Order: sequence, then C-alpha cells, then structure tokens
Amino acid sequence: MHEMSIAQSLLEIIREEMEKNDAKVLRSVRLHIGQLTAIVPESLSFCFEVMTAGTDLEGAKLIMEIIPLVGCCENCKKEFSIENYAFECPFCRSTEIKTISGEELSIVEMEVE
Repeated sequence: MHEMSIAQSLLEIIREEMEKNDAKVLRSVRLHIGQLTAIVPESLSFCFEVMTAGTDLEGAKLIMEIIPLVGCCENCKKEFSIENYAFECPFCRSTEIKTISGEELSIVEMEVE
C-alpha cells in the first residue's frame, strides 16, 4: 500500500508549510491526484486519518480531485481522453502519445488558522 508513504510525505509537507506560515490548525487539504498515479482515494483517506489521529492535525479534511488522463497525439496533434490506459490516438491510431494530464499529485490548497 503505497498510500501510507504518500500520506506520510503529505503530512511532512503540510507541517513544513504550516510552520512557515505560523499556522496552528489545519482545517482541510485539497489534492489533485492524476488518474495515472494509481492512488486509491479511499486508501489515502484512511491512511491520512490514521496518521493524524491523536495529533494536532486530527479532524482535518482531505479533499481529493481526480485528474483524468489526457493525451496529445504527436502525429496528428489532437488531444483526447485516454480510456482504459490505451495509449493510442483514437483519430489516427498512432501510439506516439504525450501525456498532458493525469500524472499529477499535488497539494493545491490548505485551509489553516
């Protein structure tokens, strides 16, 4: 379960940012999670709750937005949604695909006091 190590890394980043900004209470964290990261949102949420239980971060909400996998064909230059991880252009059938989105894993917002 790589979600546990991801939750641990997130918490390290969160604590560092809170310290930089002299924040004392974490209300929520909003994440963008790319479809290609293979992160299971329910597992990440569970790990986050377990790791914050009994700490000063307990009760903080983890809000996750899944970013769809989108590619651009290097051959015909058209953008399209990549379905079922099939990296083939639906327009010209080329396999020369550049990923535009879907690989993200980022903290986009933190609500703190």
